[in-house]
Amino acid sequence: MKLLKRGIILLAMLAIVFAMTGCQTSTTPSDTSSKLSGDITVSAAASLKDAMTEIKALYLAKEPNTNLIVNFGASGSLSQQIQQGAAVDVFVSASTKDMTTVKDAELLDNTTLKNLLGNEVVLVVPKDSTTTITDFTQVVDPSITKLGLGEPTTVPAGQYAVDVFTYLNVMDQITDKIVYGKDVKEVLTWVETGNVDAGVVYSTDAKASSAVKVVATAPADSHKPIIYPAAIIKASKNPEAAKDFNDFLSSDAAKAIFTKYGFTAL
Repeated sequence: MKLLKRGIILLAMLAIVFAMTGCQTSTTPSDTSSKLSGDITVSAAASLKDAMTEIKALYLAKEPNTNLIVNFGASGSLSQQIQQGAAVDVFVSASTKDMTTVKDAELLDNTTLKNLLGNEVVLVVPKDSTTTITDFTQVVDPSITKLGLGEPTTVPAGQYAVDVFTYLNVMDQITDKIVYGKDVKEVLTWVETGNVDAGVVYSTDAKASSAVKVVATAPADSHKPIIYPAAIIKASKNPEAAKDFNDFLSSDAAKAIFTKYGFTAL
């Protein structure tokens, strides 16, 4: 009987010890890390592809629990998709015009809108081209039979190109030479492969390609300033993570990458 009582007492003591241990564990401070999670969908101008791909990798190293999806395309087309209800968290445009269109539709979180980057418009030809042109006005030369431009209604680089040629009073003379691409990267590919004799792209696109050479840079006063704005879409389903990524685009680390690819950080 004594042994039974001792056993009961021992079990009771063990139960008390386990209960105390459990209480201590439950009061231990939890991990207060601010790690984010969930999907972030970014719609970004096609000209940002190389830089944004590297920035994506850097961001995921910081926030590995997020699923960062980046869709690239012509800014005008991306703007239209957002207006039609596409699930987008962050929009990075190659023009203020397309961002303003989304803003006017009251689809932006206006408090997050910022001017992120600057760029330049250049005239490029295939690396092995024998053309002697050195100026935008010289695309009227017979050696240029096909001229690649982005579709001006949806591709900011195409609109800038039209502005330049109009400013230089040669647009009417080159209409029959122009081939329009769906975005600036397609125009660059055409020049690289020799499918067109020359094309108008951003200086950052030209810098990223070893298959083209720049023959002219557009005069600064021949087109509107090239500004890349960024903002969060009001309907974002993950606004906290979207804000974090939008802020990250302005960080020193992201700016260093943008600068490496030839953009001007604003």
